[in-house]
Amino acid sequence: MGDLVLVSDPRSAAAEAYRTLRVNIQFASPDHPLRTILATSAGPDDGKSTTLANLAIALAETGAPTLLVDCDLRRPSLHTLFGLPNEAGLTSLMLAGTAMPDAAGLPLQATAVPNLRLLPSGPLPPNPAELLASRRMADLLLLLAEQATYVLFDTPPILAVADAAVLAPRVDGVLLVVRAGKTRRDLAVKARKMLEQVKANLVGAVLTDATLEGSAYAYYGKK
Repeated sequence: MGDLVLVSDPRSAAAEAYRTLRVNIQFASPDHPLRTILATSAGPDDGKSTTLANLAIALAETGAPTLLVDCDLRRPSLHTLFGLPNEAGLTSLMLAGTAMPDAAGLPLQATAVPNLRLLPSGPLPPNPAELLASRRMADLLLLLAEQATYVLFDTPPILAVADAAVLAPRVDGVLLVVRAGKTRRDLAVKARKMLEQVKANLVGAVLTDATLEGSAYAYYGKK
């Protein structure tokens, strides 16, 4: 779990940055708390899955039950980050062809982090966008929201496929992850406009791989 800095190096500057992101989200909408949050990016390899996983850990640190859901049904990675199997997951529920199970029937997996569970992607389907746009998915979103204080959804890059655009209007807030030195400005702007077009609540952008300057975080590295 080397990419999960809140586990591997909880006193690092990067770990504190994720805790700051947690606080920003918690206070972003005091009257209507953001409980269901989706992460996407303009393109691949911008760090959205790692960002969302670390944010989930930061939220779980507060004692709040937190659930991670891997809705990237093309390149799922959350199960790998947490070292968990992916034989059953979201697609198992979507393709079951039976009534939606109750909470006890959800294939949620406990992680090594207290208060944090994972619903992995499950086997990759031939039609991800259609599954995510289905009525069954809408019902599942309601059921998942009952299982934790925070439910976080990982989705593919919004400019690559329609999956994120389908889910974005159905959650309380969306984070757009961009990578310093990699994500082109025009693509980031295009991604933001696409989220606005589907009337998603874009609560902010997260910059990954940024270089920390100065000694503002030096204190947190001391033992």
